[in-house]
Amino acid sequence: MWIFGYGSLLWNPNFPYTQKIPGVVKGYARRFWQLSPDHRGTPEKPGRTVTLVPDAHSVCWGIAFKVAEENVHATREYLDMREKAGYSLMKVMFKPDDTSVKPFEVEAYISHGDKLHYAGPSDVEVICQTIIHSHGPSGSNMEYALLLAEILHKQAPHVPDDHVFQIERRLLELNKMHNVENDGKDGDKH
Repeated sequence: MWIFGYGSLLWNPNFPYTQKIPGVVKGYARRFWQLSPDHRGTPEKPGRTVTLVPDAHSVCWGIAFKVAEENVHATREYLDMREKAGYSLMKVMFKPDDTSVKPFEVEAYISHGDKLHYAGPSDVEVICQTIIHSHGPSGSNMEYALLLAEILHKQAPHVPDDHVFQIERRLLELNKMHNVENDGKDGDKH
């Protein structure tokens, strides 16, 4: 089984894998349109995490993780629980950064727009205000957003991700303006 990570799985997969390959999924854009009542927020005050949304002109960079056959069942159970807030498993085509490796099918946890957890298109300011003021069992929402942007800057500078970088820029502006504390490296980092 291959799992595509495009959010917190990039820095915290927390499951056994035998191989990881960076690359892109075409036809999807990464967006902070998913509410997080269980990791980066609470049921009363959900945070924001990313999901993939169909967009014919976009690509989303991430990492494909290969899970050995003997670990598939336990990994799927773990990820189903971790991604329970509105995500479903979908098959998508993955194109490795290494062009000598042919594209192959992977599974990704993607929101299907459930009314409870899918926020949908939102103004950048609304997203950023939610992120700045949200904190959950896995840590601050600000930490999640900035870790994601940092990884994309370092590992995928060749792939545009304007939405994430627009959110990052605005969060840093707000942080500076309001002296909002980024509480750093706490929690499980989901």
